Amino acid sequence: MKSTTSEAIMPAPVSSRSDSQAQAQAQSAHKPRRHDMAWKWLFRAGVAILVLWVLVPIALLMLNSVSTPEQISGWPKTLTPALSFETLDFFWHYQGVISALGNSLLAAAFTMVIAIVLGAPAGYALARFVFPGMNAFRLIIILSRAFPMPLLALPLAVIFIQVGIDDSILGLAMVHATLALPFAVLITSSLFMGIPVELEEAAWLMGCNRWQAFRRVVLPLAAPGITASAVFAFVISWNEVFASAILTVENRTLTAFLVQSLSESPAEIKYAGGLILVVPALLFLFAIRKYLFSMWGISNR
Repeated sequence: MKSTTSEAIMPAPVSSRSDSQAQAQAQSAHKPRRHDMAWKWLFRAGVAILVLWVLVPIALLMLNSVSTPEQISGWPKTLTPALSFETLDFFWHYQGVISALGNSLLAAAFTMVIAIVLGAPAGYALARFVFPGMNAFRLIIILSRAFPMPLLALPLAVIFIQVGIDDSILGLAMVHATLALPFAVLITSSLFMGIPVELEEAAWLMGCNRWQAFRRVVLPLAAPGITASAVFAFVISWNEVFASAILTVENRTLTAFLVQSLSESPAEIKYAGGLILVVPALLFLFAIRKYLFSMWGISNR
């Protein structure tokens, strides 16, 4: 009996204890890995859905723009178009399309310049200086987007006629810049806040004045964010239609021209107009993609 009781109370061997501990650690290690893998696949699925959400309408627009009218109106639908460029050629040579496209490009370019030239210094001032009414100024910038464009269109038209800039690309760009300027100020302000002020102070110690320190130190670091603000201003101007339709008559942008000319047009003409409206914006984003990638720390090769 003594031997049996002593055997019963004897501790387990050290090797068996270590094996059980290793198994427990392995099981506890597998659980976070499975959890991380699940989140990783969920993230990939969300990214895939967003990519498809953006690319599928563009792909369908391109397919329908190079399809024949019979394919567009026929059933069942096919993903292999007949590659007929007659509709695009007809729309491209339609009277007023090329001039409207040029007006849109000029208005978007002027809007970018105005928004960045005025927005970047304002954002820098909000990020670097403390002055009375700073918080109220931020609130006013945000509230400036609370007024809808239809409410402002008629007073702006009257003012533009009195000043003499009605039905002009510059006047339209000024209106578009008022829409993009609040976002440019807020984006650049948050961007400059993320750049340490010690870098500027080091440049001052090296003999640079404030402007030289801003141009040589801060501006290169802020270039991706400023480019993103410029892209945002470009998109606002390119897609805006209400002010273009109200404030211009002869110098209409492409969006206003399409709304005016394609309201009663066949479906294939509308697809062609939509493609011509989308392609310049895509080319512009592709041309400056490296600045956008560098904003998120993504290297572009």
